[in-house]
Amino acid sequence: MPTIGTFGAASGRGFGRGGAKKLVFQYLVLAGGAGGAGSQAGGGGAGGFRTSFPGGTGVSLASGSSVTVGTGGAGGIVGAKGANGSPSSVGDIESTGGGGGGQPTSNSASPTAAQPGGSGGGGGYIEGYAGGGNAGGYTPSEGNPGGGTGPFGGSSPWPQFNCCGGGGAGQNGQVGAGEAGSGGDGVSNSITGSSVTRGGGGGGGCYFGHGSGGPGGAGGGGQGKNGQNGFGQPGTNQLGGGGGGTGGGPGIPMGSGGGGGDGIVILRIPTADAPGTLSVTPGTNTIATDGSDKVLTFTVDGTVTY
Repeated sequence: MPTIGTFGAASGRGFGRGGAKKLVFQYLVLAGGAGGAGSQAGGGGAGGFRTSFPGGTGVSLASGSSVTVGTGGAGGIVGAKGANGSPSSVGDIESTGGGGGGQPTSNSASPTAAQPGGSGGGGGYIEGYAGGGNAGGYTPSEGNPGGGTGPFGGSSPWPQFNCCGGGGAGQNGQVGAGEAGSGGDGVSNSITGSSVTRGGGGGGGCYFGHGSGGPGGAGGGGQGKNGQNGFGQPGTNQLGGGGGGTGGGPGIPMGSGGGGGDGIVILRIPTADAPGTLSVTPGTNTIATDGSDKVLTFTVDGTVTY
């Protein structure tokens, strides 16, 4: 497969400042997902998702370039929003961590409101303000907003029981109809040679007696919980999924939200353009062969050298 980059479509090799050789890689950069909030609360947003594969402009890397893999944010305890995920990056490409799921609040500026991120957190019950997506302002977008109801207007089914799902890489978080909303779905990509869906948002929690917790979005989003099983499920590691929100109710212990899933960075280059000294560190990161290309997978912070 020809590599698309600033040094021509037929070659992955070039030279940077001072004549230092650089290689051009196709990339997938997925940040860490956010945690769901604790008690009657929204799901966490997925980590920001950016990719050049297939056929986009690659990233130019000198030997010794660092790769940062974002980690998932912690789930919120009772009365607290979920923590944002952390960013992933390689070269000049960065994706934004997911936005934490929100608590019930009547003010979008409240410290317990759903947070913006690569994909935004879902709003809590009563007045469920959503967190915005694509916090990095990228084109194409790295993610979508969480679900939200805004100020409670007394409609039926009552939106105060409809804790909302976190946003996903491919879809907004959802507002439930009489029960909690689902997390937004992620997107599929085959940069490794196999199609994998990544970047699902966490499902919202649900007040006791008002349905089930919201399902996580496809691509690693954690399931939200209702008042009888109040610990939100975590997002899936390496898929950057958002954590599920929790439920609650009168006399029912309220659990914490699920933590967000860690992100991943994947690089791809034609074997013909990859020197025999190409390597990754530490050893938990890997290099595999897919057809005529090399695929470098980073699940923890590391370095690419050649």
